Amino acid sequence: MTGSTALATVHSVSLATSASRPDDFARAIGSSFERFGFAVVADHGIDPALIASAEAKAKALFALPQAVKRRYLIEGGAGQRGYTPFGVETARGSSEGDLKEFWHIGRELPPGHRFASQMPNNVWPEEIACFRDAFLALFDAFDRAGLRILSAIALYLGLDPHYFDGAVADGNSILRLLHYPPIGPDAPGIRAGAHEDINAITLLLGAEESGLQLLDRDGRWIAVGIAPGELVVNIGDMLQRLTNKRLPSTSHRVMNPPPERRGIPRYSMPFFLHFRPDYVIRTLPETISSDRPDQFPDSITANDYLLERLREIKLI
Repeated sequence: MTGSTALATVHSVSLATSASRPDDFARAIGSSFERFGFAVVADHGIDPALIASAEAKAKALFALPQAVKRRYLIEGGAGQRGYTPFGVETARGSSEGDLKEFWHIGRELPPGHRFASQMPNNVWPEEIACFRDAFLALFDAFDRAGLRILSAIALYLGLDPHYFDGAVADGNSILRLLHYPPIGPDAPGIRAGAHEDINAITLLLGAEESGLQLLDRDGRWIAVGIAPGELVVNIGDMLQRLTNKRLPSTSHRVMNPPPERRGIPRYSMPFFLHFRPDYVIRTLPETISSDRPDQFPDSITANDYLLERLREIKLI
């Protein structure tokens, strides 16, 4: 392996080491985030049986007739819960819709919760047995893994390891079930156009199927390869803003497969970990210096930032 090739590879780190060697883990994952905006995480602790059950239920969901799925489309809901049809979401700056359909699951809040007006209720498909139980369990597992990764990020930035605990408590996180249907051998475009994520960090299951690429800082697109069961984790725009771009939100895309594999669908499950809606995104003093002046002097709440970006990707 040449030096240049090594520099352009997102190496895997083991989340299992975060408890026994927290500083080493923080250094490994933090340096990957600072270099690429991405990390590959092994030993994340999410039960493989739960993942397999969720994957089977997601495939059953997307196999339902279109008329049935559209019953769960929430008009005026900005795609935040339930079903969003094929081709609706569009990468910022693009004129073509992505070649995907998806389903969103959010945090379950008790009645009268202070964030109820900003975090709508979930909808659940009646046609898939035990769908709600499986995906609420997966949501909680993602939440726990994400908090462990945020703790390592805090250590890497010189903060208390519990710094982000309150920022994401009751956060407006979303679990997305993604389906890229089969396409014709001559289909134009790519499955998901180049984009950055809105949230704090994204944890992605199901990236074993090739196609995910990130835009490296030298302007080259490089493939993100993982072993079965690993997570791909990337920095979102909210954390980029909070860290004054020390941790970059990197453009990424999903390419169409080779013509001989375009008849094969692609499924994945990204978890978009968000701050709580009223959290004020204000540049961390630890990331400001004479060499890196504050690039975001105006603060903004997480909810206002989310709404601003949803308009840009045509979900509002």
